[in-house]
Amino acid sequence: MKNRLSILLVLLLLVMPLAGCQSSESATTDTTEVTVILDWVPNTNHTGMYVAQDKGFYEAEGLNVKIIQPSEGGASSLIAAGQGDIGISYQEEITIARSKGIPVVGLAAIIQHNTSGFASPKDRNILTPKDFEGKTYGGWGSPAETAVIKAMMDKYDADINKVNMLNIGDTDYFTSIKTGTDFAWIYWGWTGIESELKNIDLNFIPVRDEYPALDFYTPVIIASESKIAAEPLLIEKFMRATTRGYEYAIQNPEESAEILLKAIPELDRELVLASQAYLSKEYQSDAPRWGEMKLSVWKDYADFMFNNSLIEKNIEPEKAYTNKFLPEQE
Repeated sequence: MKNRLSILLVLLLLVMPLAGCQSSESATTDTTEVTVILDWVPNTNHTGMYVAQDKGFYEAEGLNVKIIQPSEGGASSLIAAGQGDIGISYQEEITIARSKGIPVVGLAAIIQHNTSGFASPKDRNILTPKDFEGKTYGGWGSPAETAVIKAMMDKYDADINKVNMLNIGDTDYFTSIKTGTDFAWIYWGWTGIESELKNIDLNFIPVRDEYPALDFYTPVIIASESKIAAEPLLIEKFMRATTRGYEYAIQNPEESAEILLKAIPELDRELVLASQAYLSKEYQSDAPRWGEMKLSVWKDYADFMFNNSLIEKNIEPEKAYTNKFLPEQE
């Protein structure tokens, strides 16, 4: 009997380390693949995700996140078609998608307030939307551009028919203002910061200052309704890790910029560092937590789009977004 017990004890001692090894190996390999489709080329809007990747925040949640640039079509349609798990979009695209029955949902506002506006070289003397009259606007040919410009000009009893609307496509802003364009719609957190680095003095009219409904969320993290319904735990894990990434970027802008540059070395280092310093204050801004969105913002902008015939059917704004996957404040 004593010999049998001894043999059993030896066998247990031999098996236990092997079991431990197998458990450890399983923990490191049992990960879920997650594909994130960006809205454009990687930039400081996306830093929090690259930080979460670099710091192991996704790995800690059992996620293997792959960040890719979009192919043809917007992120909303690609995500709705199951081409990716998570997407980066903006409120205008989401609103248009939902008005057409494409069921995508906003999960978090990457930047709390709309930092975009109309920029022009100082020598064009464009100080208010009234001064758009007689000038050439360089844009990408979207009906939304015309609606926004008109709404802002109406406030000053100005005539949009006196604006020369020029489609410049993907032409660089700094090239466009040298080749016939007087003003264009830019994001200050990137192009505006770049103008400062280039010592180009601009007049800048933030859209949110002129028309409150235009303080919409851009960019926004999205997922499809079907993905949320089928894999809510995956969404919860992704958002928990991503939140950690953006919170880290808020507190550590310079280090976070270096993480982005390590992942995307072709970016301009000076621009990334300066842009990151700016956006670190804009990610959360006056919100109680990073990513949180308000119903009023979704409703006001949807109404603006509907009233300006940018969508044929208005949406139910409360179904266009959710805050439930954002971690609770500690």
